[in-house]
Amino acid sequence: MSAAPDIEITDATAYDDGIPHEVFTWMRHNDPIARRHHAGTPYWAVTRYADLVTVTRDPATFSSARGMTNLWDLSQEAMDARRSIIDTDPPEHVRLRRLGMPAFTTRRVKSYEQATRDIADELLDDAVGAGTIDVVRAISAPLPIRVIVDILGVPAQDADYMVELSDHLVEGGESLAPDAYGNTTPLELLPFNSPAAHALFEYGRALGDARRADPHDDLVTALIQAEVDGDRLSAVEYANMFQLLVFAGNETTRTAISNGIWAFITNPDQLELLHQDPGLIDGAVEEIIRYATPILHMRRTATTDTELAGVRIAEGDKVVIWYASANFDESVFPDPLRFDITRPVKPKMVSFGAQGPHQCLGAPLARLEIKILLEGIVARGLRFHHAGDIVRTRSNFVNGVAALPARVSQR
Repeated sequence: MSAAPDIEITDATAYDDGIPHEVFTWMRHNDPIARRHHAGTPYWAVTRYADLVTVTRDPATFSSARGMTNLWDLSQEAMDARRSIIDTDPPEHVRLRRLGMPAFTTRRVKSYEQATRDIADELLDDAVGAGTIDVVRAISAPLPIRVIVDILGVPAQDADYMVELSDHLVEGGESLAPDAYGNTTPLELLPFNSPAAHALFEYGRALGDARRADPHDDLVTALIQAEVDGDRLSAVEYANMFQLLVFAGNETTRTAISNGIWAFITNPDQLELLHQDPGLIDGAVEEIIRYATPILHMRRTATTDTELAGVRIAEGDKVVIWYASANFDESVFPDPLRFDITRPVKPKMVSFGAQGPHQCLGAPLARLEIKILLEGIVARGLRFHHAGDIVRTRSNFVNGVAALPARVSQR
């Protein structure tokens, strides 16, 4: 066995140059269910595709509710305050999913298409006019946040505020003073330990109150009016859902688009393929999401003594599933480090949570946004060229891009 690379996969600096593929490749081959430590606390790192799918399909054994999905441990008070749909197990998860589903039915997502296309067209036309852009500021950040605030019913003038709060969540609580945004809540009780979460909660509550008094045809109204067998979202559940939708609906799609355009810059042959055959767009969407892997990991907690791939795991052990590794498992994806828009879409990438109850509720919307953007790029004959170094977000949770200089040309 070769020596393991001397990189800690929970250290945010390990992702300064992107996913440390050499570490995860070594782990998949030599120690696929690895005993690791984060902040002095042990956990199991699950790095192979098949093992990750096993974990996600078995919430009874590998719980999202017990200990929640954070890498670090929280007090019971903090878990009660923070808990969102991703931090629950069936039957509670099924209940919340049924209440949230009306906002993401096929019909409703289809209704977002024209607004998404209008926003994408405006951004791409502006990018062409500018010539040299920061892809993040010009395209990948404004597109998803403008879409999500539009469908939530957030006034357009507040879009930048939503981006600001979402960015602070990625950076964590250390980027702000504890009392920022008028916060009086202990940071432990807030998602990402950030006062920005308090600001999002308060904004969401105020918007929800406004929609109760004056319903609109928007997502917030759909959430507060959602009823299944007489059951509705509580005020806390709604606020947590709003915060999650703003963060996940913005940050993950933004990350996918940023990494996708970087992939086209560094693999221009793939963009040429897309121009030659627009029928590849659906496959390109899936490959962009796989290659980007917007969320790097999620945690589960073992509810009983069990085994995973022959490794004994004790009740109460943390089990961390690494999408950043499973999406590049060479036993599933041949030549996985190659960006290939012709790659078969099955087996599926696991960026949206793999098979199982926690598959991302907003995945259809993310796919729609990326597809419409690619259609706009092809329709305009756009190419993206290197114009400076990519700057990555320092995070061990989001595979984010802070800046991506690029020159845009049109043929």
